[in-house]
Amino acid sequence: MSQPLPPTADASLPRGRAAPALDLGRLVRDRQAEVWRYLRYLGAEPTEADDLTQETFLAVARSTFVEASDQQTAGYLRTVARRQLLMLRRKQKRRCETTDLDAAETVWSEAMWRDRSHGDPWDDHVDAARDCVEKLEGRVRQAIDLTYHQGESREAIATTLGMTADGVKTLLRRTREKLRECIEATLRPNL
Repeated sequence: MSQPLPPTADASLPRGRAAPALDLGRLVRDRQAEVWRYLRYLGAEPTEADDLTQETFLAVARSTFVEASDQQTAGYLRTVARRQLLMLRRKQKRRCETTDLDAAETVWSEAMWRDRSHGDPWDDHVDAARDCVEKLEGRVRQAIDLTYHQGESREAIATTLGMTADGVKTLLRRTREKLRECIEATLRPNL
């Protein structure tokens, strides 16, 4: 279930007193990577995430948003970013399942607030992913490198590895599943 937009006025301010100006530069410095990773998590391509992150902060700058807390700010930015992605998908006439977005929002917000005292909670995920990819060998490792580091198409990978495009698709799907299991097993003691 998507979260409603946070209030745009700070009720704690006395009547007639203006809300403090939003320090957009600081907000971008502090939250840009978080918004970008969230958009990638929702399925945006890297270049889309770059553009959508900028659009998110432009929308926030145009709004009457007032920061009240760290968690409220993070939620507001996720809401704006998610809406930017949905608008892009509508322009592209691509269907985006809102139930998937709702589930992603739940997982993301739980992970982000699980343990903020040790820095960025995604550092552990990135480290675990890197360690799990390092354990891959042979054709599986080559397929992952060709796909994610070199951006090769399935057909090109199939030619390189002497497989069919469907075989590459299956290999990548199974490998992603094994990587997910490895990452979860690595993080389980920390969760």
